[in-house]
Amino acid sequence: MSRIGKRPVELPSGVQASVSGQTVEVKGPKGARTFTATDDVTLEVNDNVITVTPRGKSKRARQQWGMSRTMVGNLVTGVTDGFKKNLEIQGVGYRAQMQGNTLKLSLGLSHEVNFEVPEGVSVTCPKQTEIIVEGTDEQLVGQVAANIRAWRKPEPYKGKGIRYKDEYIFRKEGKKK
Repeated sequence: MSRIGKRPVELPSGVQASVSGQTVEVKGPKGARTFTATDDVTLEVNDNVITVTPRGKSKRARQQWGMSRTMVGNLVTGVTDGFKKNLEIQGVGYRAQMQGNTLKLSLGLSHEVNFEVPEGVSVTCPKQTEIIVEGTDEQLVGQVAANIRAWRKPEPYKGKGIRYKDEYIFRKEGKKK
């Protein structure tokens, strides 16, 4: 049995959920999100609790059980707290700033990188060397942070580049004479 799937998703105060067929819609203070589950699981809402149960004992039903429960849990977390990724920039002359809906990055390239922020995600730069990506969709927040990081990944010799706040960079020793 799935340890993740067995746990019900509790709805905090101020969050409403409704199930129609295989679609769950969750509304909260930060907006509304939906998720459509496969036909291998059953979704139910009872007394501020959403439960996910498998239909049958097939391998696919058991796989979808835990995944669907996690997706529903992420919907509830997204509309209550939201998701956040912190990036930091290290390197001489490397900096970032927001101009409207565009993130301007100076990363030691011959040109400035203009990154258009997609709908549903907010990007802020409290300092020139810090980027905060926030939103209600965990997948979209992680993808936007990964796309920003891809412009200049941290290199192993001096550690220059864009990294996640808690990321460890394995450092290499340079050439010896």
